[in-house]
Amino acid sequence: MEEKDLYFTVNAVNMFHGIKPFKIGSLIKLVKEPENNYDSEAILVELRYAGPSGYVANSVKTVAKGTYSGGRLYDKILNVDYAQVKFIVDETIIAKVLSKNELEKEKENSDSDIHFMI
Repeated sequence: MEEKDLYFTVNAVNMFHGIKPFKIGSLIKLVKEPENNYDSEAILVELRYAGPSGYVANSVKTVAKGTYSGGRLYDKILNVDYAQVKFIVDETIIAKVLSKNELEKEKENSDSDIHFMI
C-alpha cells in the first residue's frame, strides 16, 4: 500500500537565515522538539549548510492550504526525519516528507546531501 504524501509548510525562517538558503530540491532534516517552550509539537527544520533554518508551520494562519500542520505531522514522522523542498512561492516554502524508499534513493545518489545530514 502506497503511503500518502505528507506535504507541510515551513515558516519562522526569519528567526534564522530567511528564505534565501531554501531551494527547490533542497533536502531538509526534521527534528522533533518536545521540550520546546512554545509548542510541544514543534518540528525544527535544518538545512545542511545553514543548520537550523525554520519550523514546520503549526498555526491556522501560517499553514498553506492542503498541507499538514506540525501537530498533524508530528505523529506521522520519526524523531528525526527527512523531507525535500517542492515549492517556493513568494515567502511560502512547501516541502514533502521523504518515504523510506525515497530516502534510500537519495542515499544512493552520490550528489545528494543526505549522506552528510544523517
